[in-house]
Amino acid sequence: MEGGIKRRVTKVIDVGGVPVGGRNPITIQSMTKTDTRDVRNTVNQIRKLTRAGCEIIRVAVPDDESCRALPRIIKSIHIPLIADIHFNSKLAVGSIEGGAGGVRINPGNIGGKKEIREIVKAAAERKAVIRIGVNSGSLPKKWIRRYKGVTPAGLVGSALEWVKMFEDAGFRRLKISIKSPDIRHTIKAYRAIAERTKYPLHIGLTEAGPMMESAVRSSIALGTLLMEGIGDTIRISVTGDPVSEVLIAREILQTLGLRSFGPTIISCPTCARCCVDLVKIVAEFRKKAKGMSGKGKAPGKKVAIMGCVVNGPGEARDADIGIACGVKDGVLFKKGKLMGRVPEKEIVDTLIKEMER
Repeated sequence: MEGGIKRRVTKVIDVGGVPVGGRNPITIQSMTKTDTRDVRNTVNQIRKLTRAGCEIIRVAVPDDESCRALPRIIKSIHIPLIADIHFNSKLAVGSIEGGAGGVRINPGNIGGKKEIREIVKAAAERKAVIRIGVNSGSLPKKWIRRYKGVTPAGLVGSALEWVKMFEDAGFRRLKISIKSPDIRHTIKAYRAIAERTKYPLHIGLTEAGPMMESAVRSSIALGTLLMEGIGDTIRISVTGDPVSEVLIAREILQTLGLRSFGPTIISCPTCARCCVDLVKIVAEFRKKAKGMSGKGKAPGKKVAIMGCVVNGPGEARDADIGIACGVKDGVLFKKGKLMGRVPEKEIVDTLIKEMER
């Protein structure tokens, strides 16, 4: 039970040294936006994502040159790498042989039983993981015909068909994802497959749009699933900087009480009653607190930064540390106890010092 949420207990698999499934923490994943053949830029982006909190990285491997670049990339990073493969099973085999912790394959375009056997042989020899990644945009035609369109039932049917193919080949180091840009389809599909298999689930809303749109849509879809205990790894799809994918994922997990990455900030939107520059104070505190969370300090703490006397004192008292601002200063509370007044220019440093204690 995490954050009051009863998580679905799944099979545990090892993804390049990171345990996924069971009662292990929900893992944050992202995907590079660079040309994989460009080793330097790809490594730099992965390092940037790692600093932001990414724990598993996926890279596209569209051709032989990209596949040959993987060993050099893997040698220069410190998180597991998953190779994203479409159309060519030999690239999946080559990626595994090059050191990838796993591969993501799409049942809609990777081939059939012969190709499965080749991938299984390589993955079994190197203890790699295979993610069966079904997407609404590339659902095999037989499932579209059977259900008269792209439906949650068709997405689940395709995934389970491929699970059986891998199991028949003697391979069970599997993870499953079923993605659609349709929020309702995504939720229904994951609910259905969660009832029919114990393999860990990678959850995501595909093609979710630019950052703001993605944050809203992903929070609704994935937040719903996570509250129902569904999901073992998470990726937020953003058209833009992949660092935002990681930050949104962290915020969703922390808000639900499933992970803790630092203090939770409670702050008011401000209004005419506010007599301090609360926007600036919150921005400065957030920046400094982010550095602290990277060092593992103040996990799970609630910090209230409030702009006036309406809700300010109540929220500040309820937080671990809180400031209720007045005219050019604020009243500091710690665990509900009044600690004294703090000048506006000292508010951020005072809050940081109290957190460090």
